[in-house]
Amino acid sequence: MPSHCRTSLNGRRTNLRALTGQRSYDHRPSGRLAYDEAVAVPKVLLFYAFAPLPDPEAVRLWQRELCERLNLRGRILLSPHGINGTLGGELGSLKRYVRVTKEYAAFRELDVKWSGGSGLNPDNSSVDFPRLTVKVRDEIVSFGAPDELRVDDRGVVGGGSRLDPRALHALAAERDDLVFFDGRNRFEAEIGRFKDAVVPDVANTREFVEALDSGVYDHLKDRPVVTYCTGGIRCEVLSSLMLSRGFQAVYQLDGGIVRYGEAFGDDGLWEGSLYVFDGRGSMTFSDHAAVLGRCEGCGSPTSRMRNCTDLSCREQLVVCEDCGQRSCASHAA
Repeated sequence: MPSHCRTSLNGRRTNLRALTGQRSYDHRPSGRLAYDEAVAVPKVLLFYAFAPLPDPEAVRLWQRELCERLNLRGRILLSPHGINGTLGGELGSLKRYVRVTKEYAAFRELDVKWSGGSGLNPDNSSVDFPRLTVKVRDEIVSFGAPDELRVDDRGVVGGGSRLDPRALHALAAERDDLVFFDGRNRFEAEIGRFKDAVVPDVANTREFVEALDSGVYDHLKDRPVVTYCTGGIRCEVLSSLMLSRGFQAVYQLDGGIVRYGEAFGDDGLWEGSLYVFDGRGSMTFSDHAAVLGRCEGCGSPTSRMRNCTDLSCREQLVVCEDCGQRSCASHAA
């Protein structure tokens, strides 16, 4: 079978060139690269696109093949609603990935954000990700409400109004009743958040629907609410869920905390470090970032995050270097 053809789950052969509209050229790095390998630059790429995908499995096969050829590691999730991913690798390879992926019509408006990686292995693979996983799921963000989400060629239908960082500042200056609503897991906010933000007590994204339906945030329904998250994707869905539940004025920070940090660093409304789901653990936007986290062991200021020592537990804890690792309350001896 030619390399550009694969068999999808329903048994039919899918031509990946036809799927993406690509010309028949090879995306594998050539023997002679256009950039200097001696100064290879490690980068992390955060990206997503909401768009209808008729055959997510065919896209999965194409994406996995592309990433393997470019020696990229990380995680990509696909669903009938679009794509959501984080990849690490050498800068030139990641640029090639973006260029090729955007050739597919559904991903032409791919939202892309860059940050520095921790380093590269001898084969130029990222040290921030142990492997590559590319999977098809019911949702690319797991709110547990796939039937509530509607997407078209322009993205999420019925989502909150978008605010770029400067528009956010303008709204904050205009409305003293503005509410920042954290769209991340509770533990992420322990080391960084917008000033005076509402931080829901949720351990994972699936708990947001229950929290909204409980009525605990009904007092915010008549106030302007700005949802924010790491890169913007969770708030695409969260803002639509809030609007469908009667919240009157819901906004989403376009590009998330990452894009805000690129614009204002630590000289705006953001405070602390940004938790990231890879080997880096967290990142900051300047050399004068506030340290909001407090070590679970000794109480000292730190932004260091570590897993609970119980291997079956997914709880993340703020733990300083001196204390090393700690167990969560459920697994403490």
